[in-house]
Amino acid sequence: MGWAERGFSEWGWVVWREGWDGSAAAILRGRDVMLDRLVRTEESGGVVARIPADEQELPGFGDGALGELGPTGRPLREFPLPPELTSHGPARVIALCNQKGGVGKTTSSINLGAALAEYGRRVLAIDFDPQGALSAGLGVQTHDVLTIYDLLLSSAHDPSEAIQHTATPGLDIIPANIDLSAAEVHLVNEVAREQALARVLRKVSADYDVVLIDCQPSLGILTVNALTASHGVLIPLECEYFALRGVALLIETIDKVRERLNPALELDGILATMYDARTLHSREVLERVVDAFSDKVLETVISRTVKFPDASVAATPITQFAPEHQAADAYRQLARELVFRGAAA
Repeated sequence: MGWAERGFSEWGWVVWREGWDGSAAAILRGRDVMLDRLVRTEESGGVVARIPADEQELPGFGDGALGELGPTGRPLREFPLPPELTSHGPARVIALCNQKGGVGKTTSSINLGAALAEYGRRVLAIDFDPQGALSAGLGVQTHDVLTIYDLLLSSAHDPSEAIQHTATPGLDIIPANIDLSAAEVHLVNEVAREQALARVLRKVSADYDVVLIDCQPSLGILTVNALTASHGVLIPLECEYFALRGVALLIETIDKVRERLNPALELDGILATMYDARTLHSREVLERVVDAFSDKVLETVISRTVKFPDASVAATPITQFAPEHQAADAYRQLARELVFRGAAA
């Protein structure tokens, strides 16, 4: 295990890195310095702290002081705790959508749902991806059970029969499996095929405060179904160039659905994910997104950390897997921000 030492000196904020051979690396300067996994230094009154390299925190989780500029270029602030609810429902439906894969849709669906449940909200997660990652990430059965595919193709099934409770109190799920990949073929000849999911959700929305739809990485008929059934869209956006390129097409699709199928559809926000303040590329991509979409970019930023894949392997939300980690705090902050903005109950 390597060690990092940090402290304050006459040169300003400094970090020393000690290698395996005991040699020290050069002194770094600047407020947001980093070496290996070391991030923002903190004033220690001249006392140098030693921190294991594998226990250092990644940036972007709101670890700066309130009032300082955050990753989005806006002053950091703490959103208030959501008020307690005296009753539940009807639900506000939010689609987590991006046609690019691997941007954090499923991770955000799991952890946002768990964070909202922590604040007393009843949350229903819809796995709308044939890969079934949301179902696997929450540790529920996907075979020999009713799935969202069955509900889309037959009105004879009661949607409540497909709902499974997860290990997180207040968070339920309707699972999916590979069968859902055939839904687009079967829906082609259906009347009002774009509204199949909306018909399903109308039967259960009164029992929940928030419904989160984890969309597949495409702009096909399933995604159009999700947008038609939703009140708002949350776009997880990886802080990477190729993810940025597709946002304009996604916004165009949302506008078309709003115009032709769902006039009430709103863009709830763009959530920057996989942010890494160590790289100029991440910072530049986030800056370009903020320039283009202004206040539609959420103040909460989700950074990279190994805790997310670890939590996925454990089939547990990060808020339970590592409740004190800043990744868990980031999703709690996201939940509070969405409630503050009126995008969640």
